[in-house]
Amino acid sequence: MNIPMVDLKVQYRKLKDEFDSAVIGVMESCAFIMGPEVSAFEREVAEYSGVKHAAGVASGTDALLLAVLAAGIGKGDEVIVPAFTFIATSEIVVRAGAKPVFADVDPRTFTLDPEDVRRKITPATKAIIPVHLYGHPADMTAIMKIAAEHGLMVIEDCAQAQGALDSEGRKVGTIGLAGCFSFFPSKNLGGYGDGGMILTDDDSLYEQVRGLRNHGSFERYYHKLHGFNSRLDSMQAAILRVKLRHLDEWNEDRRRAAHRYSEGLRGTRYTPPFENPSAKHVFHQYTILVPEKRNELKEFLAGKGVASMIYYPVSNHLQEVYRDLGYSRGDLPVSEDIQNHVLSLPIYPDLQPEQTDYILAALKEFEAKELTK
Repeated sequence: MNIPMVDLKVQYRKLKDEFDSAVIGVMESCAFIMGPEVSAFEREVAEYSGVKHAAGVASGTDALLLAVLAAGIGKGDEVIVPAFTFIATSEIVVRAGAKPVFADVDPRTFTLDPEDVRRKITPATKAIIPVHLYGHPADMTAIMKIAAEHGLMVIEDCAQAQGALDSEGRKVGTIGLAGCFSFFPSKNLGGYGDGGMILTDDDSLYEQVRGLRNHGSFERYYHKLHGFNSRLDSMQAAILRVKLRHLDEWNEDRRRAAHRYSEGLRGTRYTPPFENPSAKHVFHQYTILVPEKRNELKEFLAGKGVASMIYYPVSNHLQEVYRDLGYSRGDLPVSEDIQNHVLSLPIYPDLQPEQTDYILAALKEFEAKELTK
């Protein structure tokens, strides 16, 4: 049996007629850039999320960058970000001219630790960017409380968490000043190429984003800002409109697969993902903790035809690109520990019970072999 991390071909075959019709519609209209499909998709996402504004951009990374710039964050400012996440979250802070300040993560959820955030606040702190990692909502109640106490902005990185709900039942991306999403193909709501979106209820931030994504222009050939070419194209919007209608259903399918994994891991040495019972985890990744020989397990699974990935092998405060910030090993102990033990297993809406059973059997076989040594 061969099981990939994600199987997009099954999804395409199921909805082939809808996808093909959407693409042909764009081809026939020849409205490829910022056309009616983009406007319709923005409106539908705003309605789904319950916010005033949604602005499509070229990628999830651009969504973060443009939101930060539109919020007025720049030179001399500090932005608190989690150390354990994809580098885009801190990368865009640098691109905006500000300084990323790395905070540790909670050892159960792997999301930003509010108490470490509190410790990292200085007079230069301007904002906090929590990441809803792997599809698990960060502790937004605590983070928003800290932000309010210190007059800080909160910009949510929701790249891995479309449709997730926090412990108060709020959709991620609607809680802070802005929520930033990625439509990379493997995401819970993924296109057939790059794409991203910014959600906000703030009229001023939305207007700034609209200009920034289009060369700083609000009126053709008149430019008020130093902007970017960061527009969501109509083909991706048309495809994503089809997928949006199925997002909640697919997230429930992911949750069922995750729960089957977690039930099957009972009594083993592998630690399944923590799931806050008051929130809704949408399992962009199903990530276990492996107590030892994680890399050997990865190789063993590959030999069984099972894909797995390490998200992420090096916490960002230890990345070479940030060496000038002065971080050392031991500064963020939780991030540095879990980077050595995380292993993500295949998960996607069409993952079948027999596939999860096969993967569980392989995990237990490896464990049994190691215990007998």
